[in-house]
Amino acid sequence: MRLGLHIADFTWPDGAPRLGPVLADVATAADEAGFDRISVMDHLWQIFGTPEHEMLEAYTALGFLAAHTRRAKLLTLVTGVVYRDPGLLAKAVTTLDVLSGGRAMLGIGAAWNEEESRGLGLFFPPTAERFERLEEALQICLRMFHGDEAPYDGKHYQLGRLLNSPLPLSKPHPPILIGGSGEKKTLRFVAKYADSCNLFGVPEIEHKLDVLRQHCANEGRDYDTIEKTVLLNLDPGEKGERVGEVIADLTRYAGLGFSVGHGMIAGVSDLRKIETLRTEVMPAIEAL
Repeated sequence: MRLGLHIADFTWPDGAPRLGPVLADVATAADEAGFDRISVMDHLWQIFGTPEHEMLEAYTALGFLAAHTRRAKLLTLVTGVVYRDPGLLAKAVTTLDVLSGGRAMLGIGAAWNEEESRGLGLFFPPTAERFERLEEALQICLRMFHGDEAPYDGKHYQLGRLLNSPLPLSKPHPPILIGGSGEKKTLRFVAKYADSCNLFGVPEIEHKLDVLRQHCANEGRDYDTIEKTVLLNLDPGEKGERVGEVIADLTRYAGLGFSVGHGMIAGVSDLRKIETLRTEVMPAIEAL
């Protein structure tokens, strides 16, 4: 069992003037502690607290994190498909992969924040269309990651030449993680296109895995080749009082077949919390 750090709340002491240095310190500490991956949200307004709280654009932030880490994988959790046309998205992820030495992942989903989108004038079609665009974007990104330059003529996207130079360093391509647990479309797309899924730690999570297993059978996909990650609370507490609860949660999810526990740490700018996870949690779960 491995840990992933989700950095989503940037309302830290000293405000914007110190946000860059503090973010660099957090990422460096997580990287050196052995976190398997570091993610940020793909939002332009903050969804924790109030919309007016500090929020960073995802791919600019990931490029910054690449410069301050050496081993952790880097991704959004997850990109809203309609925020960027797929050709540009594939190029952004490829650039991150090349500049980070092959550590990028493509985290992607159908998008949901209509208020944010309307507020900033972003494209936000109805749900059915967003899922159609998600499937086309997955097809386009996979082709661009593999150097297939043939034109793409889809229902929503038409690309004349899928040129992507340089190609990603990750082989066979930057891993694709699809976020969400919708049973009819999202989990079917995981079975058909993804290397990884991310599910919320909810009571019906075992049922969601069963649905994914059935979609894999329908698609002729080996269920075990899909990495299962779960979103949960990794905060060990101010004085380590939640360490036992975190270990118990991770142990349970490992038993269900999850290999990555991914989550936020409240007050993560206090680097002692990352150290607590390194010294007290990681040794307890490394054999799970």
